[in-house]
Amino acid sequence: MDILEARTLLDQQGYWVNLEAAGNDVSLRHALIAFQKIEGRERTGVLKVKELEALRVAQRPQVLETGYPHVEIDLYRQVLFVVDVAGVPLRILPISSGSGEFFTEGGVTRQAVTPTGRFKVYRKIEGWRKSPLGLLYYPNYIYGGVAIHGNPSVPIHPASHGCIRIPMFASREFSELATIGMVVIVYDSEPLAETDAAEPD
Repeated sequence: MDILEARTLLDQQGYWVNLEAAGNDVSLRHALIAFQKIEGRERTGVLKVKELEALRVAQRPQVLETGYPHVEIDLYRQVLFVVDVAGVPLRILPISSGSGEFFTEGGVTRQAVTPTGRFKVYRKIEGWRKSPLGLLYYPNYIYGGVAIHGNPSVPIHPASHGCIRIPMFASREFSELATIGMVVIVYDSEPLAETDAAEPD
């Protein structure tokens, strides 16, 4: 299996992968998962012949907006796009957002939902921050207590209390790229949601 070829192809298509790493490192696994999410493939993070063949014919993913530095988050596909930042046209990471389940914190019960809309990074913290709901690594706050932050656990499905979890390996650099005031667009690309929205009452 040509890991070097896979790493190069992922990088060329915009997936956030460490080109200097050796072997099947954590960045390659997360980049493969992001690729599999976008292409609608089984989310294994494992490089097999079929994944390499799919990479060879895949196209660079499309984003909603271009021409200025910003972040886009697709809740349906569970991926994050860093667009036109620091001279790099595209970087893509897998995420895990709000699970939709109910939880109680501070005596208040609410649903674990990641809000959609157009936001801006308004607060950042370096290193670890302890919140009532757990530890956040390099959190970048976009709405209330909702932040994009590193977490050792980024499952292939929505699992957070509402925050956007990203892989640890990219968290510090992402925080450096996501400057205060940077636009963050959070949307849901689910085809059924778009169809429902288009139907008259």
